[in-house]
Amino acid sequence: MGNLYYENNAGTFTVSHRKALSHHMPVSHFHSTYEIYILMSGKREFFIQDRTITINEGDVVIIAPNILHRTTNAEQPKHERLIINMHEQYFSLDGSHREALLPMLDRDYLILKDSLRNRQLIEPQSRAIIQEMQERGSGFELFAQTLAVQLLIMCCRQFRQHDAEPLASPSPMHERISEIVRYINEHYMEELSLHLLADRFFISPYYLSRSFKEATGFAFVEYVNSVRIKEAKKQLESSSLKVNLIARKVGFGSVTHFGRVFKVVTGHSPLHYRRKGE
Repeated sequence: MGNLYYENNAGTFTVSHRKALSHHMPVSHFHSTYEIYILMSGKREFFIQDRTITINEGDVVIIAPNILHRTTNAEQPKHERLIINMHEQYFSLDGSHREALLPMLDRDYLILKDSLRNRQLIEPQSRAIIQEMQERGSGFELFAQTLAVQLLIMCCRQFRQHDAEPLASPSPMHERISEIVRYINEHYMEELSLHLLADRFFISPYYLSRSFKEATGFAFVEYVNSVRIKEAKKQLESSSLKVNLIARKVGFGSVTHFGRVFKVVTGHSPLHYRRKGE
C-alpha cells in the first residue's frame, strides 16, 4: 500500500514508514539502536522481552538496544506505522540528554498510550519526519534526527506526567507463556528443550509449542536461539573470549551449529562482530 525506507551507511539511523493490509515480522528482531515504533492506525500484537501487549492507534513503543521483540497481526491486520531506529550517539554530544530521556534510558521499553494530548503532539512530529525523508532536501538526515530526538523528549515528558499503568496480559495463556519466557531469558545457557520445559511447567509439549507461537510470534526453538545469539553478540562485542567458548557459554553444544544459527539470526558471522569490537 505504501512504503518508505532509509538507512544510513553506518546502520545507526533508519526510518521505515509502511501502510500494510497485513504483516508478520519474518525474523527475530533486536538492534544495537533504540527503536521508536509509532502505530498511526490499526492494532498490533507486540511481543517485547517477556510479554505480549496489544497496542492501538496512537500508541508509541520505545525499545532499548538488544531487546528481543516482534510484532504480529491483531484482529485488525490493516495498519500504518512509523519506525525510527537511532543510536544513542545522536541524542546529544555532551550527555545532556540523559535527564530529559531518563524514563526511556532507565527501562528496557517504554509504552505511551494514546491520548488526545499525545496525538496532538506526536502525530504532526511523525508526519514531519516522514515528509523530510520523502523529500530528502539538503541535510535531511540531520533534520530528521533532530525531529526524532524532539519526539523522544515529548514522549518522556508525557510519560513522566502520567503514571504508567500496569500492562495487563491479553489472557491467562499469555501470562503463562510470559512466565516461561522469563525462565528462558534467565536459563538460556542450560539445556532447554520443548519437552523439558513442558514437564517443568506441567503442560503438554503440544500446548506449549502452539501457545508459545501464538503469544510471542516466535516458534519455541527460534526464541531460544534468538536469546542465545543476542547474548553471544554482546559477548563478542565486549570481550576477547574465543568464539567456541562463547558458543558454549550461551548454550550451544557445537560451534558449527552456533555459527549457522548466528548467521540466520543476525545476517552475519560471529567474527563480523568481533572485528567491530576490536
